[in-house]
Amino acid sequence: MRNFRKFLACAGLALALTSTSAVASRAEVVLKRGNGAEPESLDPAISTGVPESFIQMDIFEGLVHPGPDGTLRPGVAESWEMSDDGLTYTFKLRPDAVWSDGTPLTAKDFVYSWARMVDPTTASNYAFILWPITNAERITKGEVPKDQIGAVAVDDHMLKVTLRSPTPYFLQMLMHHSAYPVPQTAIEKFGREWTRPGNIVSNGAYTIQEWVPQGHIKAVKNPRYRDAADVQIDTVFYYPVEEYGTELKQFRAGELHTTYDVPQELIPSLEKDMAGQFRNSPYFGTYYYGINVTREPFKSDTKLRHALAMAIDRDILVKQITKGGEIPAYGWVPPGVPGYQQQQVAWAKTDQKTRVADAKKILAEAGYDKGNPLKVELLYNTNDNHKKIAIAIAGMWKQFLGVETTLRNEEWKVYLESRNKKQFQVMRAAWIGDYVDPYSFLELLRGDIGEQNPAGYANPDFDATADKATRETDAAARFGLLGEAEKMVLTDMPIIPIYFYSQQHMVSDKLKGWQDNLMDWHPTRYLRLE
Repeated sequence: MRNFRKFLACAGLALALTSTSAVASRAEVVLKRGNGAEPESLDPAISTGVPESFIQMDIFEGLVHPGPDGTLRPGVAESWEMSDDGLTYTFKLRPDAVWSDGTPLTAKDFVYSWARMVDPTTASNYAFILWPITNAERITKGEVPKDQIGAVAVDDHMLKVTLRSPTPYFLQMLMHHSAYPVPQTAIEKFGREWTRPGNIVSNGAYTIQEWVPQGHIKAVKNPRYRDAADVQIDTVFYYPVEEYGTELKQFRAGELHTTYDVPQELIPSLEKDMAGQFRNSPYFGTYYYGINVTREPFKSDTKLRHALAMAIDRDILVKQITKGGEIPAYGWVPPGVPGYQQQQVAWAKTDQKTRVADAKKILAEAGYDKGNPLKVELLYNTNDNHKKIAIAIAGMWKQFLGVETTLRNEEWKVYLESRNKKQFQVMRAAWIGDYVDPYSFLELLRGDIGEQNPAGYANPDFDATADKATRETDAAARFGLLGEAEKMVLTDMPIIPIYFYSQQHMVSDKLKGWQDNLMDWHPTRYLRLE
């Protein structure tokens, strides 16, 4: 019989009791959040962007979920056990867990949701997140039916999950939106329209009441949520404001309580003049340019990719353009993973003058000169900050290498389609870790990952090393293998790391409970307005 280590996730919670008359007389508490781009979708199996994830975090809840400081807390699961070999997790679900329509939420809902997530007919770009679960990858690749997924409802309130190999970050992974439960009945009834107001059924602290495209999304407190009595904010508006200058004006006018970001050129003045409301902290993400390695001239010329990367003066970018405390990136995995040794490109320790000289030689050897300049089209999604960075980098390529760059900007949804279909030459992109582990970044570059692979990169040696790391049970040895995999990426250079993120927000001094954290997670249920 297997021995189990039990993780008790229950804690005594002091409930603030308010009289019925006080609740009835209390004015509605409304929070207004700037939320970046118009959501692509609120279906956890379809969405890929950060703006969507912020809304989903409020309207759905997984087995576990992030607390106000971003750390893991029990969600639908009140406790769990892990086998000594790390291959089996048994989750005990809360008996009072229900959907927003009052229907009981059971272990079968998770089995259905995860099987749907990895089902190839769903075509989820995030199916790979659940691949550590037994047979999940094989289901996505069409090798076995979806009912073979390694998740079993022992009974209504007991979920047993088996993994293909020990996965140290498994519980962290379950905070990702791909692991949220979704309502089978609503999906089967409404199809793709199931997330629209009036159709949607969710299980989080809030539920969607209104969606005005390019206007706002309105969510209201879910009275059936298990901790509804502790949720202080009644209504949340999420505004898709892609122009950060406009967003800042709205914040200053009192029309927003939080912003998604801030204009980079105003960071110094915001730090000085609005220090009490300006937030700036590390973020587990990498800003980079993806190079389409499925098409020439970059498909067969690794040196040419390096030349573009070497000509970018990252110090100038972070000091004169972004100005938010970003760190110049010469590797793929950002800092913040305890025990992991970050990797860097071979030329990281040379000075910028030497890098530019070497880059010029590479272009000359490839046959490019003033009479035959390298021509590059650079794609970015519509945003003032991305535009400024693109203009600066295009200028560096022109000044140092004679490269002629055409800038192409697209609205978020169109940009995502171009990115996924590899309809670009070089593109602006960013990756924010789904959990604090190097594999959250390295997995993205696997050859079998699908459209989420930002460059069409495929290296069998890289894939094999990454696979070996997923099977390694010794933490130090596992990190060593992941370091080897990162070195391969930096040698092949399908992506150009530019800087490691910091995160900037304006947060009203009336809003309490906001805690800066590496993942930038701020569930509304923990916030309050005073």
